[in-house]
Amino acid sequence: MGPPSSSGFYVSRVVALLLAGLAAVLLLALAVLAALYGHCERVPPSELHDRGGPHAAPSPPGRQEPARTPKPGPTLEKEVAPTPRNWRPPGPWDQLRLPPWLVPMHYELELWPRLRPEELLAPALRFTGRVNITVHCIAATARLLLHSLFLDCESAEVRGPLSPDAGDATVGRVPVDEVWFALDMQYMVLELGEALQPGSRYELQLSFSGPVYQDTREGLFLNLYTDQGERRALLASQMEPTFARNVFPCFDEPALKATFNITVIHHPSYVALSNMPKLGQSEKEDVNGSKWTVTTFHTTPHMPTYLAAFAICDYEHVSRTERGKEIRIWARKEAITAGNADFALNITGPIFSFLEDLFNISYPLPKTDIIALPTFDNRAMENWGLLMFDESLLLLQPKDKLTEKKTVISYIVSHEIGHQWFGNLVTMNWWNNIWLNEGFASYFEFGVINYFNPKLPRNEIFFSNILHGVLREDHALVSRAVSMKVENFTETNEINELFDLFTYNKGASLARMLSSFLNEKIFISALKSYLETFSYSNAEQDDLWRHFQMAIDDQSKILLPATVKSIMDSWTHQSGFPVITLNVSTGVMKQEPFYLGKVKNQTLLTHSDTWIVPILWIKNGTTQSLVWLDKSSKVFPEMQVSDSDHDWVILNLNMTGYYRVNYDKFGWKKLNQQLEKDPKAIPVIHRLQLVDDAFSLSKNSYIEIETALDLTKYLAEEDEIIVWHAVLVNLVTRDLVSDVNNHDIYPLLKKYLLKRLISIWNTYSTIIRENVATLQDDYLALISLEKLFGTACWLGLEDCLQLSRDLFRNWMNHPENEIPYPIKNVILCYGIALGNDKEWDFLLNIYNNKTKEEERIQLAYAMSCSKDPWILNRYMEYAITTSPFTFNETNIIEAVAASEVGRYVAKDFLINNWQAVSERYGTQSLVTLLYVIGRTISTDLQILELQQFCSNMLEEHQRLTVQAKLQTIKNENLKNKERSARIAAWLQKNT
Repeated sequence: MGPPSSSGFYVSRVVALLLAGLAAVLLLALAVLAALYGHCERVPPSELHDRGGPHAAPSPPGRQEPARTPKPGPTLEKEVAPTPRNWRPPGPWDQLRLPPWLVPMHYELELWPRLRPEELLAPALRFTGRVNITVHCIAATARLLLHSLFLDCESAEVRGPLSPDAGDATVGRVPVDEVWFALDMQYMVLELGEALQPGSRYELQLSFSGPVYQDTREGLFLNLYTDQGERRALLASQMEPTFARNVFPCFDEPALKATFNITVIHHPSYVALSNMPKLGQSEKEDVNGSKWTVTTFHTTPHMPTYLAAFAICDYEHVSRTERGKEIRIWARKEAITAGNADFALNITGPIFSFLEDLFNISYPLPKTDIIALPTFDNRAMENWGLLMFDESLLLLQPKDKLTEKKTVISYIVSHEIGHQWFGNLVTMNWWNNIWLNEGFASYFEFGVINYFNPKLPRNEIFFSNILHGVLREDHALVSRAVSMKVENFTETNEINELFDLFTYNKGASLARMLSSFLNEKIFISALKSYLETFSYSNAEQDDLWRHFQMAIDDQSKILLPATVKSIMDSWTHQSGFPVITLNVSTGVMKQEPFYLGKVKNQTLLTHSDTWIVPILWIKNGTTQSLVWLDKSSKVFPEMQVSDSDHDWVILNLNMTGYYRVNYDKFGWKKLNQQLEKDPKAIPVIHRLQLVDDAFSLSKNSYIEIETALDLTKYLAEEDEIIVWHAVLVNLVTRDLVSDVNNHDIYPLLKKYLLKRLISIWNTYSTIIRENVATLQDDYLALISLEKLFGTACWLGLEDCLQLSRDLFRNWMNHPENEIPYPIKNVILCYGIALGNDKEWDFLLNIYNNKTKEEERIQLAYAMSCSKDPWILNRYMEYAITTSPFTFNETNIIEAVAASEVGRYVAKDFLINNWQAVSERYGTQSLVTLLYVIGRTISTDLQILELQQFCSNMLEEHQRLTVQAKLQTIKNENLKNKERSARIAAWLQKNT
């Protein structure tokens, strides 16, 4: 069968002669089309890796070179010029999912990156490779589709059918007439001379080359770094979700699992790592006589392409054995020598053992390598047998004792090890259910760490790390359910967008809610059954629900109002979450969708379904029986409260439900009375909940702001810093700080808060002064102190300002006396704000001697805290001239404009320097700057002034964008002014 016209067109020599008289414009069109695509020529496999000379430059996105595939025998070499998508008729190459014609069974994969230690800065580093893919044919087809992106095809052959009786010996060969690429859906298409037969197996033999990425951590990428004073490089891979196709042609979908035999050819000075242990090593020479090491690895279990992993590095490692299996942590040599990997090594084995025992399923691989990459975009990846971490998330340095880093490393290591069961052993069928991987791995982080650190406040940490963030972003109109329909996806980049707050945090929250309304025994029993059934296979969300239902049906203690599927689908198949409102006088409970900004007439904002809501609750401090709200409203007489001083109700025990709770005015009043009388009678997690729910509901017009403020009256008795953090985050907002000079609220807020804050301030300021080391295991304090100290200094608490001066000057005089990390941002900022050019110049000198981007950004922002206009002007001058200082980490003009003084200084600076700012940071930076400068506008006159100010700086389309955005800012500020006026009135009354 010849190639269909839809794939492009082929002009034979005879036809070309007949068409020689066509107009030159047609020839020009053909030339343009041909230039868009690469080539695929037949090269004997034995010669593939022995080519010398330079390699072709990588094809840029949106562009790939066509295939050139000869038929067997002395035939004319063929040019393939695929046409744009809208020029070819519809076909399987227009679909996001692969057609079900072939199922991969095994990959023989060889990769040869040309990385040499003496050529670290060589441009356009490339790799070559070969892959033989054994496939099972399901349906007769003369066309093969597999994934490939930015790879140049060197040769393509199809052998088979394979003979199982002769050890998979090749019976024949299927002619490959043409190879072309459908870039929209990232396919390589092989047009065959005859159809493959159903039930038979074949071997696809492909040789290819491609680029090593340097500016992105996708596919096969390069890290440049410094170790022991020398510049070095390593290569690593990131395949999830759809980047395996950037490294080798493959069937790049999670359900198409196969085994892999991997070979990596590398420079002898490097170590090669992959999913499995090393099988053997040999040596080979290239055409230039250079020697290379060939490292082969044992066969992997069945796994999806996104878990295939490789690393080539000049690293050292530390190791230990856990239950007979080796665990190695690889890192820069100086980090290993310094012991920075020891903490991760010591927790990894016990975490594996805990999860093996919990699920009664052994980790199936014979080893685990974990590698700390110098640059991995603050990520980690669970590749089976070769886990990869950004080194900032794995290595613990002595200076990290007073940071939350030790706990963060514990959580992230637990998350990635959890994936060895949720994701690696059992994989979701397709990306629409990625939450089955990420949600459960995120949930079990907390089970693991709580097991090893039972004193950690588990509920409060889950709220701070997981629940708070996603409740703030989720609402009824967000176009994102946890589990999406496959047909909703039309482009590959939509898959990447799934790795978000909803997949991780909402997924973990729903798993936690499920566990709470069952019990731990049933929850784990169902998961064991699920993991055992689908080991080395794939599952849908409904498969998980079925195993939970089986566990429920096997007992009689837990009774549910509906099937597990019905309950959980109501949470995973629709966006948002409900607000549960209880009238404590009548016992009537109702649910409604949570909207950002509720309006009285909600007819335009429809949300068709209700949720089946588990209600765990407490009354007067005692846990009550679980009830269910499985309709829009229901009466629960047992939840009514009396006028008694000791009668109160709180819904959502331990905040295990994924919803917010509202009460009628009497219900809120009873809770407020209890807080003022005996706050400790209400558990910490519920004091946290009351504050967070009340302020969120008031901000979005479900309750009055005064109701939320009433809950703060008791704060003088509050000694839990995490509760204070919730109050300050909600009350001392960025908008309020920005607008402080234009409002009456500041002196009232200062008087009100300082009176209540002084006790918690004295506790922690004393610790900072006398024994700061005691904070190193107090995770909640470490994440909360910055807001507490920042607010105290902003409110003008003299002790806070003096402590800032003392710590900053002590650091200036004795640089070895580091500022305590949890409050470093605050101390740096106020040290500069309260100082003069001496402090500023000192910080500039420190900045110039730092190499880590994170530290340089911290210092760059601190220098913008100065209140001296001449210092800020000099700072911005340095930024736009970039000499002798670089300031490449952030936009300095924006940093200056963010402060109250700096807003006016930056505006004046722009008048004379906007062209230089545009050249330094780009035209779009001017647009952003206008938003920062205009962040407090509240009148049309102010908008007009800003428009006139920027009229000659921007293009017409940018001016229109700025006008619309400023109008939005104005409207939001007017709304905030109304809210601030009510806060001020309340403060006036209660101060």
